[in-house]
Amino acid sequence: MLTSNIISSEKTIFIKFVAVLIACNSFFFSNAQDIHFSQFFETPLLRNPALAGIFSGDVRVQSVFRTQWNSVTVPYVTGSVNAEYKKPVGNKNDFLTIGGQVLYDKAGTVALTATHILPVLNFHKSLHSEKNMYLSLGFMGGWVQRSIDRSKITTNSQYDGTGFNPGLADGETFLKNSYSYFDASVGMSFNAQLGENADNNLYAGIGYHHFNKTTKNSFYGTANYEMIPKWVGSAGLRLNITDYSFFTLQADYSKQGPYTETLAGVLFTYKLDDIEDPKYLIHGGAFIRWNDAIIPVAKLEMRPLSVSVSYDANISQLKAASKGRGGFEAALTFQKYLNKENSSLNSVQCPKF
Repeated sequence: MLTSNIISSEKTIFIKFVAVLIACNSFFFSNAQDIHFSQFFETPLLRNPALAGIFSGDVRVQSVFRTQWNSVTVPYVTGSVNAEYKKPVGNKNDFLTIGGQVLYDKAGTVALTATHILPVLNFHKSLHSEKNMYLSLGFMGGWVQRSIDRSKITTNSQYDGTGFNPGLADGETFLKNSYSYFDASVGMSFNAQLGENADNNLYAGIGYHHFNKTTKNSFYGTANYEMIPKWVGSAGLRLNITDYSFFTLQADYSKQGPYTETLAGVLFTYKLDDIEDPKYLIHGGAFIRWNDAIIPVAKLEMRPLSVSVSYDANISQLKAASKGRGGFEAALTFQKYLNKENSSLNSVQCPKF
């Protein structure tokens, strides 16, 4: 029994060690996955810049906070804030959305940190004279900085045979604790009304991230690691069930080098007051990240505000170390029409979902 417990303990330690190595690799080398959220529907710009402005309203501000792997290692902490402003242009059926996204990510014992500041511009071209049907082209680009706390790094070079010796050099040759670079993304999307009911909508889009393929993404100043571009395909469908309820299906598929991720699910929504213009709505449902996690989601709207929470129940091979516990997320959204003459509320047609 004692031998079994020792083996089990060593296995758990090994899995945790592998998890830490994966976290470090994602910052030292460019061939790892980008930041992601389970509530991807609350981070549209991270998915595709051409999804900016596809909402009911003139302005939207969203923030998401995520903490992950508390049971495995020092928790990963990730935050996102994005803002969008949509206005009619030209013949009043076309629209322009301007905005931006700020991302923050901190991972592991050595405080591997990334900060992104990314402005976005998206143009929506009307394709139909009588109902909502839009083709959108969006661009996003800006500044990214990555940093590490060198004082928290320990390596095998600092073990002298009797134990850890902090007086020994760590053996690493990188000379700087931070670096920055320019990053850029482009995308297209299609957004349309389904049938005669203006509340029934769909969207589909594809985004191409890191298309500039920067090589300035390493702590080793002489290294030449090219950022691998990422493709993201996105889709959503909203359909009324009754006058008081509807459901929303959303999904993403992303591929970056050898890494892929599929995330999909459904939210059921019930209106708690007025049918035509509800102020209070409650949403509930679940998403799945394929081969990784099952994600229950709850959301409450008190227009123009909404708050949502989710939790990743880990089902991957890491569940032995994580004990099935993954990541907690909370999101806060402000979304409304502005009381002004050129509001999209006064338009017969406008991009929305």
